[in-house]
This record gives sequence, structure tokens and C-alpha cells, in this order.
Amino acid sequence: MDGSADLDTLRQGVRAVMQRFGDDYWLARDEDGEFPVAFHQAMAEGGWLGVTMPEAYGGSGLGVTEAAVMMHEVASHGGGMTATSAVHINLFGPHPIVVHGASEQKARWLPRLVAGQDQCCFGVTEPDAGLNTTRITTFAEKVEGGYLVRGQKVWTSTAQVANKIMLLTRTTRYEDAARPTDGITLFYTDLDRSKIEVRRIPKMGRKAVDSNAIFIDGLFIPDEDRIGEEGKGFSYILDSLNPERILIGAEAIGIGQDALRRASNYARERIVFDRPIGQNQGVQHPLAERWMYLESAWLMAMRAAALYDAGKPCGAEANSAKFLGARAGHDACLQAVLTHGGFGYAKEYHVERLLREVIITRIAPITEQLILSFIAEKVLNQPKSY
Repeated sequence: MDGSADLDTLRQGVRAVMQRFGDDYWLARDEDGEFPVAFHQAMAEGGWLGVTMPEAYGGSGLGVTEAAVMMHEVASHGGGMTATSAVHINLFGPHPIVVHGASEQKARWLPRLVAGQDQCCFGVTEPDAGLNTTRITTFAEKVEGGYLVRGQKVWTSTAQVANKIMLLTRTTRYEDAARPTDGITLFYTDLDRSKIEVRRIPKMGRKAVDSNAIFIDGLFIPDEDRIGEEGKGFSYILDSLNPERILIGAEAIGIGQDALRRASNYARERIVFDRPIGQNQGVQHPLAERWMYLESAWLMAMRAAALYDAGKPCGAEANSAKFLGARAGHDACLQAVLTHGGFGYAKEYHVERLLREVIITRIAPITEQLILSFIAEKVLNQPKSY
């Protein structure tokens, strides 16, 4: 079986799960805000949560290309970022464990993540640091047998339902570190709710996958829950950045293509002035343009994934895939709402929900402005602007 046939088989397997959860399921989650437990369990039972995990720990050992195809399919069936976020945190978020974890840690942690027995949230971003991760202030003080942590994080997804947290802290204060990136340490540990207060952040979309501010006061983390060396955590989290950008781009494209299909169907069926509105070039041309941008963005995502899987530099391509995918997905969702006219504003047609879901891809995990600055500096050799 050749590579394209393998990817098609993977896509069909994911599609079989997705087709069990229709528009009504995702609309209900958008309204009640409950984590999509049934969907998450179905993906775990199908083995999809471990698609990029090593086979030795119950995963499939596949690459970013397969993960991108998988998440593109997940995104294409009405669930938007609610569906994708429920599972993609498993794909490369725990990657520092795979690369830098001790054998005992991998055996202890990875099989439970693959099986869906553990759910992990990520404590990285802080209110006063934003994307400048070197400026985090959450501090882990060394004590006998481990560390005592105090601080706060924001935009910590799934902390309402997670039982584990991957936590980035300082173990050397910024002003005492030799370099800004030194003195940052990474942990994977139990989310002890007696020491961590979790406050949900009401937000625009992805309601069922919670985002939170968390407040940590006296959390004890044993030495055996530290990943790698003390003070080297900043470099560890870099391992998952390019894959994350590729996956976000692929997901945004899938959401945009879902919206475009809905808009195209509506334009064929909606009769106004005795003709389908899709017969009007003012309606059909914007849809055609959205198709071209989505397809172009997908090619960049696949190029970035291929480079990563081949062990080649892919920073420019991964960031471009995220930028182009998010833009193309957002523009397609917006055009879908406009194509539906007044009905585009109605929840019944789902396109307004897809628009709300896709907007986050233009903001997170990195802003468009920083991507443009990165391309200008690293590709076009312009002076660093920040």
C-alpha cells in the first residue's frame, strides 16, 4: 500500500468516528458547555489519541503528516475547534515526555494518555507574560523530595476536566538567570485541586473545551515528576511548537472547507427571483476564491509536515501553514455566513458557530503579527523588530 493509500485509510477510519457525532451533538455542546466526553472516549477507543505516540507505549508511532490528515478530518464534520481541541492536545503537547522523559516516566504516563485514562492540561501562558515565555514568574522552589510551586497561568485549556498538568515554571528568577531562556523547568504532575484553583473563562467559541485562569498556591511536585534537567524546560517545549502550528493550520482548513460545503449546498438550493442564488456570479465567485485559498493553504501544511517528518528545518513552513490555514479557514467561514444571508445568523444552519469556532486559530498559539515578524527576520533577513 502506498503512502497516499495509507493516508486515505487513516482518513476513512477517523471519518467513521466523526459520522457518529452529527451537527445536533456539537450544537448541544456549544449550548451546554459540557466537555464532549462521548466523542473523546470514541476517539480513545479507536486508538486515535495515540497516533503520534511511540508504539512501545500503546501508540501508533506515526508522524506529523498523519496527525495533520487526522485532525483535518476531525475538523471537517461540524465539531469545529471543540472537536479538534478535545483530542489534539494528546498529539504533540506531551511530546517533551517522549523526547526528554526518563523510561520510567514514559511507562508511567504515556499509556494512560493513549488510552484516554488521563487528561492533561497545559500551564504555560501567564497574564503578564503573554507570548514572551521567558518572562513567566510562576516559581518552583526546591524543597526536600521535590518542588513547591506558586504562581498563576491563563488560557489553560481543559483544566476543568483534566487530572494531569504539564507545568512550565521558573526555578531561577529571570533577573538571576545567565540568559532569559535559562532557569525554566518543565513538570508533568497531578492536578491537585486543593492547591490549584481553576476559574473558567467565558469565551466566544469552543465553549465545551474549557479555558481557564489557574492559581497555584503551595503545590508540591515530587522530583520524579520533573521532565529532564532543571532549568532546561524552555528548550523542551520548543519540540512541540512546529507540529502544533501545522495541526492548527490543518484544523482551520478543515473547518473552512466544512463551512464552504455548507455554503455551496445552500447556494444551489436557495431560490430567489426564480433562480438559485449560486447562479449569480456575485455569490459564486467569492466561494470559488475561498476554495482556492483553502487548497493552497493545505499544500503548505502538507509541505511543512513532510519537512518535519524528514527531520528537516520547517519553521518558516510551519508558521506559514498556521497563518495561511487560519486566514483561509476564517475567510471561508465568514463567506459561508454571508452566503446564507439572514439564515447565516441562525444557529440552525451552523455556519455562525463555525465562524466563532475558527477565529481562535488566527490568535493562538501564536499571533499573525509574530509569524510575519518571524518570516521577515528569518526568511527575508530583515532586522529583528521586537
